[in-house]
Amino acid sequence: MADEVRVEVVERVATITLNRPEVRNALNAPLLDALHAAVVDLEGDDGVDVLVLTGADPAFCAGVDLKALGSGGLGQRHVGDARNPLAGRTKPLIGAVNGPTVTGGLEIALNCDFLIASERARFADTHARVGIQPGWGLTVLLPQAIGVRRARQMSITGNYVDASTALAWGLVNQVVAHDQLLPACRALAADIVSNDQAALRRILATYAEGALTTASEAWDLEARVSRTWADSHDVAEVEARRAAIVERGRSQQGAPRGS
Repeated sequence: MADEVRVEVVERVATITLNRPEVRNALNAPLLDALHAAVVDLEGDDGVDVLVLTGADPAFCAGVDLKALGSGGLGQRHVGDARNPLAGRTKPLIGAVNGPTVTGGLEIALNCDFLIASERARFADTHARVGIQPGWGLTVLLPQAIGVRRARQMSITGNYVDASTALAWGLVNQVVAHDQLLPACRALAADIVSNDQAALRRILATYAEGALTTASEAWDLEARVSRTWADSHDVAEVEARRAAIVERGRSQQGAPRGS
């Protein structure tokens, strides 16, 4: 793996770290290519069920490297045939936001399935300040996360949103102490690993497919998927999993992790 990205796999969980800390993990062509390659490799690795994406301190990602942008090396760069470096995956991806997350970095974060933030995290969309346009889904994903009015506010002011505001707005699922960020994400990843992976990935796909349709079509889509799934799965296996769920609920004795 290229130096721009580090990958560590432990107990079926892969932690991907953007690794240009000297420039706050700013995006250039080698980093984008390495990130895309890491996601493709892990997608095909049967020993990995969940991905966690973070940045080398002090930032998650400061956006596009302005030197690379100025040289014409990026612009609205697509990586391979993908809309962004994280496109095309089926495995769950948790964003572990450890610090400032700006513009292209914010778009990468938004393409994660959900975000857990360090208390040091801050978020900004500075496309308009730089004088460029989003190309990795920001105008779709940011309104989905926080509502269109707040999304417009972030995009046309370029102002930063701190971790507590991001939590209140629904941009992140949880805020934790900085030194607990990766442990918290890996604990959630372990919960995900304990599920039926085929069912889990089909649910994620249904979310993604439904987001591209009308609400009525999304209801019909889910019904079709549910019928097809029921016709192809072993009832005894489902019943065994149901019994395990009951035991897990008793052991948790309270709110689920991450609530």
